[in-house]
Amino acid sequence: MIVRTTDEITGTDRDVSVGTWRSKRIILADDKVGFSFHETTIESNSVNEYRYEHHVEAVWVIEGTGTLTDLETGVEYPLAPGTMYLLNGHERHRVTCDQQLRMLCVFNPPVTGQEVHDETGAYPAPQSVA
Repeated sequence: MIVRTTDEITGTDRDVSVGTWRSKRIILADDKVGFSFHETTIESNSVNEYRYEHHVEAVWVIEGTGTLTDLETGVEYPLAPGTMYLLNGHERHRVTCDQQLRMLCVFNPPVTGQEVHDETGAYPAPQSVA
């Protein structure tokens, strides 16, 4: 059994901040459960583009508002508490944040914890975890 709190993760190597986003990485690849689980916040009045070329991500919005834009199709989706989106096609996407967003995110395959987005918005390809 694994029990962790966001308080104990805050300020550790599982608490990653880059630019306008912060990810508290609660479950990681070395936990060996087949996924990673994160609490992510994105600052108000920011725009971020991503593409998870090597991962599938499920996102559940629990605070804030914004817009998700599928950059492949141009379709826009409002983001608000209770909204879930699944990036199961490695879609290039943009998150425009109006009010700070707080989201719970699941990645498969799991991330190791120190990934940051490259110039294309992707995380690096996962390495096998022993």
